[in-house]
Amino acid sequence: MKARVRKAVMPVAGLGTRFLPATKAMPKEMLPVVDKPIIQYAVEEAFAAGIEEVIFITGRGKYLLEDHFDHAFELEATLTERGKDDALKTVRSIIPKAGGVSYTRQQKPLGLGHAVWCARNLVGDEPFAVLLPDDLVKSDVPCLQQMITAYEKTGGNLVAVMDVPREHTSRYGILDVGAVDGALSEVKGLVEKPKPQDAPSTLSIIGRYILQPDIFEALERKERGAGGEIQLTDAMARLIGHQPFHGLRFEGTRYDCGDKLGFLKATISLALEREDLGSDLADYLKSLSL
Repeated sequence: MKARVRKAVMPVAGLGTRFLPATKAMPKEMLPVVDKPIIQYAVEEAFAAGIEEVIFITGRGKYLLEDHFDHAFELEATLTERGKDDALKTVRSIIPKAGGVSYTRQQKPLGLGHAVWCARNLVGDEPFAVLLPDDLVKSDVPCLQQMITAYEKTGGNLVAVMDVPREHTSRYGILDVGAVDGALSEVKGLVEKPKPQDAPSTLSIIGRYILQPDIFEALERKERGAGGEIQLTDAMARLIGHQPFHGLRFEGTRYDCGDKLGFLKATISLALEREDLGSDLADYLKSLSL
């Protein structure tokens, strides 16, 4: 019987330099898409998929993120005093159950693989998910839930994948694909950020993973890869052939909120779906005569 995926690791130690000066004093994960910070979408996706504990890999200056998922007693008291029951319900609804969130630090920016390795003691000897909050996935069934359903069939390691233009392969980890079974593709190999002419396919990994704890042994080697960083893709490649490994073409739309244009697209798309905003925003966009 496969062990259940109970824990999700979220690396949030990055500096967010692409959004300066907005991120000079505020974590990029706290930038709001409509009225919720980016990080909250990822946390809600994790808990909706049955995750019991979210593990944040933080860095210096991330205290606002920690405060966001905790009680704000002065705010709650003020809202209670003013009879703002809906607002009070909103701020309380985002607080995880006791023990549902933990934190550890990545002291040096040595790459995604190193960030995941920093969670090894909190994860322990069980399969776990990794969610990169920059990737906001809009879907009827949460992306991670789709993956857990597929994992119950495949076991092993699983990554969420999507096709990208060949000229963009140098931005992603790319799959060398084997047998295909519907939305599932066997992974024969992985290449981190290959040049378009060297890419084995255009099927790229996005920021959703289900991994076996054996990944920590591979990461322990601390081998540097693309960009001189410890790459998670390189460590995953070492597990191929030893454990089942698949890519899942998920249903939904992925927005790269680590990119300004992707962030704006996510904001507009989600706002258009809101009953309180959608109609007026649609009218405004039409008025621009773009």
